[in-house]
Amino acid sequence: MAFEGYRHGEAGFRRVSIALFAGSFASFGLLYCLQPLLPEFTRVFDVSPAVATMAISMCTIGLGLALLVAGPLSDAVGRTVVMRWSLVGSSVVTGLCAIAPDWPFILAMRALTGVVLAGFPAVAMAYLREEVHASSHARATGLYVGGNALGGLSGRLVTGTLTEFGDWRLALAGTAAFTMICTVVVLAVLPASRNFTPGTRGLRASMRGYRAVLGDRGLLGLYVVPFVVMGAFVAMFNIAGFRLEAAPYLLPVGIAGLIYFAYPIGSISSAVAGRVADRVGPYRVIAVGFVIAIAGMALTFATPLWLFITAITIVVIGFFAVHAVASAAVATRAYAAGRPVASAAAIYLFAYYLGSSVFGTAAGSAWRAGAWPAVGWMDLAILGVGLAVAIALWVANSRSEPVSEARARSVSEPGSP
Repeated sequence: MAFEGYRHGEAGFRRVSIALFAGSFASFGLLYCLQPLLPEFTRVFDVSPAVATMAISMCTIGLGLALLVAGPLSDAVGRTVVMRWSLVGSSVVTGLCAIAPDWPFILAMRALTGVVLAGFPAVAMAYLREEVHASSHARATGLYVGGNALGGLSGRLVTGTLTEFGDWRLALAGTAAFTMICTVVVLAVLPASRNFTPGTRGLRASMRGYRAVLGDRGLLGLYVVPFVVMGAFVAMFNIAGFRLEAAPYLLPVGIAGLIYFAYPIGSISSAVAGRVADRVGPYRVIAVGFVIAIAGMALTFATPLWLFITAITIVVIGFFAVHAVASAAVATRAYAAGRPVASAAAIYLFAYYLGSSVFGTAAGSAWRAGAWPAVGWMDLAILGVGLAVAIALWVANSRSEPVSEARARSVSEPGSP
């Protein structure tokens, strides 16, 4: 009898769930762990805020590009091989950042981190679909996405806290050690593939898939959404630490890093937005999410600390609503149009991380030119473009087709920033 996948309650399912949670926790912890350290880098290496933000942008652009080839690579050499080496390599490279002799070395290592790191998020969902029974996909996916959110939060908190007790080198060494522990868990418990068939989808087939999805106008509009919403989101958080360390707040790195506790609220927002989208359609929810993010960004101009924190939380709520629904809408649109869903999801993630790279660095230049007001106006302009695109998509898809949202969503869960 053919293997149909691990079911909830079975030992194999528990092993898969633990491995995917630990792996996603590690990978998303490594991706943005340097964000709280950006103000520290400007002082230690005597670089501008715009140059400091490149420590994030180099990693995300490397990740975005590598995502396009990591999937086809796993088709050739196997899912678990790519997932395991991705985590081992990215943890080691982050550890090398802790002994960096100069700033160019850090940037080179961060770019390499992004490239190596791409293997896990690019392949994890494909592995899950192949090795977990369809009736248990939702449970396993929920743990994976939960690891994304907690990893992104913890990576930032660990570096911020360790910097208070030592310096940035201790922070990066501690983060690398912590993620290596998660990697050991993955190496120990991740079951070998049982439903994987090698060589079914090579690089040429992937390129054909990418051309197919880029030829769909509806998908092109949806790709603008992650580009702008992720760009605005990362721009805000890249510079929030600079603002909180400056007058009138003068907060230390460890305390300023507490703003990332807004993330769990965003996770709730994404779940609620998904349920609402099932009732009223995705494009309306995406537009409302942009309105919420714009309202929150407008409030960040206020000086009182409590109001600034509240404003950032509102932006987080809007961002997660947009991201959760847009990622599912891409898969739904691709499925309805007969386009390859995996290719559509890969391009979505590429646009997502490209926006992070472009606007995350631009925010540093805006901060240097006009402090927070310049950053705020830049983000408002970016989000305004996103709102206009969302409204256009809403109008164009006012009568959406009843495609299986659950099926599409299970194919494309890109995770959290």
